[in-house]
Amino acid sequence: MHVDQAGRHYTTASGERREYPVYLLRRSFRDDHGQPRKQTLANLTGLPEESIQALRMTLKGRTLVDAEAAFEVERSVPHGNAAAAHLMAGKLGLEKLLGPPGRLRDIAYALILSRAVRPGSKLSTARWWEGGDTTLGTDLGVADASTDEVYAAMDWLVSRQRDIEKRLAARHLSPGGIAMFDLSSSWVEGAQCGLADFGHSRDGKRGRRQVEYGLLTDPAGRPVAIEVFRGNTSDAVSFTTAVTRVRDDFGIGEMIMVGDRGMITKTRIKDLRELPGMDWITALKAPAITALARDGGPLQMSLFDTQNFAEISHPDYPGERLICCHNPFLEAERARKRQALLAATEKELAGIKASVDAGRLKDPDKTGIRAGKVINKKKVGKHFITDIGEGRFTFRRDEEKIAAEAAFDGIYVLRTSVGEHILDPAAAVTAYKSLKHVERDFRITKSDDLDLRPIYHYLDDRVRGHVLICMLACYLTWHLREALAELTFTDQDIPQPHDPVAPAQRSCQARAKDAAKHTPGGLPVYRYKDLLGHLSTLGRQTINFRGQRIEKLTAPTPVQARVFELLGTPVPLTLR
Repeated sequence: MHVDQAGRHYTTASGERREYPVYLLRRSFRDDHGQPRKQTLANLTGLPEESIQALRMTLKGRTLVDAEAAFEVERSVPHGNAAAAHLMAGKLGLEKLLGPPGRLRDIAYALILSRAVRPGSKLSTARWWEGGDTTLGTDLGVADASTDEVYAAMDWLVSRQRDIEKRLAARHLSPGGIAMFDLSSSWVEGAQCGLADFGHSRDGKRGRRQVEYGLLTDPAGRPVAIEVFRGNTSDAVSFTTAVTRVRDDFGIGEMIMVGDRGMITKTRIKDLRELPGMDWITALKAPAITALARDGGPLQMSLFDTQNFAEISHPDYPGERLICCHNPFLEAERARKRQALLAATEKELAGIKASVDAGRLKDPDKTGIRAGKVINKKKVGKHFITDIGEGRFTFRRDEEKIAAEAAFDGIYVLRTSVGEHILDPAAAVTAYKSLKHVERDFRITKSDDLDLRPIYHYLDDRVRGHVLICMLACYLTWHLREALAELTFTDQDIPQPHDPVAPAQRSCQARAKDAAKHTPGGLPVYRYKDLLGHLSTLGRQTINFRGQRIEKLTAPTPVQARVFELLGTPVPLTLR
């Protein structure tokens, strides 16, 4: 028996061809005289196409089975996020950068990738690999890594830190170029960490011990080196270490170091003067700015009549250039913030005065303590005049001091040893403002993407290993963010401002993307972290078909497909 296809067709007056297929179940045989004959057993035309095809296969001797009974998906594991990070790491040569091949390098590399796509504790990460909740552990051969091996890999990575950073410096820093340096801190859990101490908390965690770490980057913000310090280390001391690293470890004798006003102090500048080839760009503190304007000094508002920056000189800064900048937007913001702080402080002081006037608070010492806490909480004590006595408390604003401070709202002054033939005033301002890229790296590392804080390790080298892993993951994330900027809210076409002091503006293309929440090609736009989450839904499935195991990737969504187009490669089935 077999299925025959017949039918008829005709062409309409308009030239359209119409077909009417007919499917017949027929039997072939020979009659009594040996002649071939066919017998129609049934008309199958009304059956669905799938049923007709199944009957054809059965008549050809093939065995049909129930799909649900023969087909089983044994496991589906997130793969897209790890694959994207691994592909970018391959472009950066990250594995080779870490050191020679070996078990410890594999684990250290897996720790960095894991921190970039799913930050968590070391124990949580090892369980993530072992449980098969990602293809990363299996493909990199670290699914069976023990906790002791993870810690050994961290120790190995710390032993390789100087060599790793030297290679990064060779990639991104050049003699006579610019290097950015800034300091941050994170609090420590527990009481046994040898590096933890009380200090100025950048996280706003008062009363918590912390460690500090200084980050060195190129002008674009690519991390090059990181150093961990005790929690009470000053900005200036950490900067000295950065200069030593550049000169001694990286072998770069000529460099322009950029740091904020607390980083490059008078003492540090004095030290830099003794190092040929080491220049700097920093800013003056408020008292120094006030001194430049006192008694008809060179800093006057008339400097900004035609543009927002001007270069001056002063005998207190021999061999240096001073570049005065006036930012009207910053001026308005500082004025607004000052008024808000003064009003909030006055409201709380009024509550204390009401208690004194009502006789509930009589002791002048107690009144002074309460008033001091209120004034110091918002750092506006210098703007108030208070009178405290037995059963008496009055306060008022010091309008003279407020006006004196307001006169310098929006004004900052850069000081630099770099000659104008190397950096003109506009370029010097741009270089100083590039410190924002280091601050962005700190946000990526501490909160947005990598969750460096809080720190749970207590051995010094384990803390250093943890911070180094986060720095290298930040290096990887920096490049991933750049590559995938099209699919995020990142502005890829930031317009150059007419002067370097003016705040950056988003481009028309970015504003259009913000409003539409889609790319010009119609793909949805994500926050970077949400884009990684969407990539994780691209899974690798293990399929069992009648005892035969097959590994297949789920069909990528248009966004996932675009991610790997931007990375320049198809979605790999495995990481190795």
